[in-house]
Formats: sequence, structure tokens, C-alpha cells
Amino acid sequence: MAEARGSALVVGASQGIGLGFVNQLLQDGRFQQIYGTYRQPDSAQGLLTLAERVPRLTPLAVDVTDEASLATAIGTIQGRTPQLHRVVYCVGWLHDGPLQPEKSLRQLDQAQLLRSFEVNTIGAGLVAKHCLPLLNHDQPSLLAALSAKIGSIGDNRLGGWYGYRASKAALNMLFKTAAIEYARKSPNTILALLHPGTTDTQLSQPFQRGVPPEKLFSVQRTVSQLMTVMDNLTPADSGEFFNWDGSRLPW
Repeated sequence: MAEARGSALVVGASQGIGLGFVNQLLQDGRFQQIYGTYRQPDSAQGLLTLAERVPRLTPLAVDVTDEASLATAIGTIQGRTPQLHRVVYCVGWLHDGPLQPEKSLRQLDQAQLLRSFEVNTIGAGLVAKHCLPLLNHDQPSLLAALSAKIGSIGDNRLGGWYGYRASKAALNMLFKTAAIEYARKSPNTILALLHPGTTDTQLSQPFQRGVPPEKLFSVQRTVSQLMTVMDNLTPADSGEFFNWDGSRLPW
């Protein structure tokens, strides 16, 4: 992106990879205005404190499972910024207290499955819907969502983790389909699905025991790697699924 005064939106910026993207974008000279969403102020103190010190950062309260909440936030952005140049969807749900990834069919629970799809899939689709007018302009723009290698159907050799796998596979299909429509309606926008690798965040914390130290990335490393991947994408890559090192992943 050549534009030196671009704007970016990070959906799910309260902590972890999302907050890491906010920090990276603030240091990137191409982006003048940064927006970051959060769901609850209690878990977003890092973002809110940063915004108090940095006027270029605007925090927005958004619940991605509530389309009206998302539409209101996008409307706020439209009132201040005529264009977005980069949007990154970082919201993800894997576990919550007693709700853990399902290891077998007998553990499948309707409410838990719906929660996985609401957060991991539907929220990203609604972002693609509502951000289209802001991404559609004569400069290059990019819409990326954090997917997961575990959502690859072709790569599934171990089974388990039903809801997370299925919701990420559905996210991949949703963005692949959206990329086809964006190519018609917003031809300068690239859509991408990104696997961040195992990153040291609250989402992965209960499952880090068997991860070799060299394969457990810091948030800063993950964000830096994914920014490099995004910066190297071309329109021919739109709608594709990429690993943290830029290699393509199977569907």
C-alpha cells in the first residue's frame, strides 16, 4: 500500500494478537488512523490505556455476535474516515471455563457449536459485509481474517476439536466466496485467510504443553510475520489460505 495516510481496523483488539496488530500498525508509517474493537472494557485495559495516550487510535465497543453493534461501529468509522486500507479480523473462540474443545462426538453440544460459529465464522462474514463500502476505493486495500491450519479439511489427520475445526473451515469457505464478490464490487481489495501459528495467548495457553519452544511464537513475532505475508499478497492471491510463513495451505 503506497498511501502514507491510510486507515486500518483491527476487529478483536483488546488483547493477544489483535492488540499486537494495533501496536504494529501504530508503528507503521503507512497508517495514520487506527481503529480497534473490543467487547468488554474490563478485558481491554491495554487497548483503552493506549488510546488515551495515542490520539490516532480509536477504540470501538463491538460484539461480533450482534450485527447491530458492528453496524454502529462501522457507521462511526464512516463518519470519520472515508476509506479503510487494511482490516484484520482477530476474534476467535476456542474455550471458556468448562467449555473445552470436543475430543469425541459424545461431547458435542449445540450451544457450544453455535458459539464457535457465531464468533469464528459469522462475525467475520459480517465484517466483510459492512466494510465493503470503506474498502472499495481506487487504492489497494486488504481484508484478512485469522483462520487456523486446524480448519483445513485436507490436513485433518487427528480428528477432534469438532467445533473449532468446523467453524474455521466454514470461515475459509465464506471468505473464499466473498473474495469472488469483492473482485466484482471492490477490485482493489485483497481478501486473505491467515494461519498465525501457535501463539502465546490466552486462547492457546491450555494447549501449549506439547508445543516445542521454537514453534510457540510470541505475539510480536506472529504479528510481524503476518504483516509480511499481507504486504506480499497480490490480487491473484485473493481468497486464498496462507500459513504464517507465506506458504499456501490446503483447504
